[in-house]
Amino acid sequence: MQQEFRFQGMDNKLEFARRLHGAMLAAGLEPRPSVLLTLFNTHYWGRSVTFQAVSRWLKGEAIPAQDKLVVLAGLLKIEPEVLRFGEAVRQSVQQHRQRWDEGVGYLERETFDAFLQLPAPQRKLIREVILTFAQVHAEGAVPVAASAGQKPISHQKE
Repeated sequence: MQQEFRFQGMDNKLEFARRLHGAMLAAGLEPRPSVLLTLFNTHYWGRSVTFQAVSRWLKGEAIPAQDKLVVLAGLLKIEPEVLRFGEAVRQSVQQHRQRWDEGVGYLERETFDAFLQLPAPQRKLIREVILTFAQVHAEGAVPVAASAGQKPISHQKE
């Protein structure tokens, strides 16, 4: 089991190296360590990276730290998350954003705004109540108020 995890990590590094190569080519750069080293070190505000470090990125032996990844992405005109994880991440984010935009109306947004204004302990309580209702709904049970014929509580301004 442990070996499978290491192989997956190695695949991530190799996939990152492929994306880095592709991004360099798309930016009109030759995917060589010396080219990337010069470009990176002239734009990175932190401690310079070594030829070996850049070479390891391009060979798929290492993935740069987040601060370096952000600089690389900016230089290569690609989103950092796409450089690090690939297009699938962008598509997943877009799908979640679309679901949010299409599935949430005015009343829900108003409720979320009010929720966010609550102190943390009250937000925690409300979250637990909502998750309990969601669990009951997922199990197919009917809430007590609905089964008793009661009207839901309304918080409309009068």
